Amino acid sequence: MKRLFLAIAAFACLGTALPAAAQFAKPEDAVKYRKAAFTVMGAHFGRVAAMANGRVPFDAKAAASNAEIATMMSKLPYAGFVDGSDKGDTKAKPEIWSERAKFDASATKMQDEMVKFNAAAKTGDLAAIKTAVGAVGQACKGCHDTYRKE
Repeated sequence: MKRLFLAIAAFACLGTALPAAAQFAKPEDAVKYRKAAFTVMGAHFGRVAAMANGRVPFDAKAAASNAEIATMMSKLPYAGFVDGSDKGDTKAKPEIWSERAKFDASATKMQDEMVKFNAAAKTGDLAAIKTAVGAVGQACKGCHDTYRKE
């Protein structure tokens, strides 16, 4: 009985120690995951950006709701940048993997700006939202310019 318990415990520990890549059956799955997360994040951010730019009427409640979702989604795509997912249907440049620390710093900057964006949206202050939208946009652009193929 003791051996069985130890075997089960060892197997459970092994399962939790697997690398992040193990959550994707194939590299293409990681690409699909990150693309989907970026799409959802961009859609919700874009709704607020459209309000901030005057393309659609400002709705404080909708801005706050969309900013919350965009901020939550900003944490998800980076799990999909696993080794081997630089091939196939992706716009990811090889520099993501060769300059991983810089790429991760760019991701963190965008996520930090998203948190500020979310806080600004919760205030309902359109001027603060405009400023935050600009900062998020710059963070996104900085990463795209360096790490995304056209």
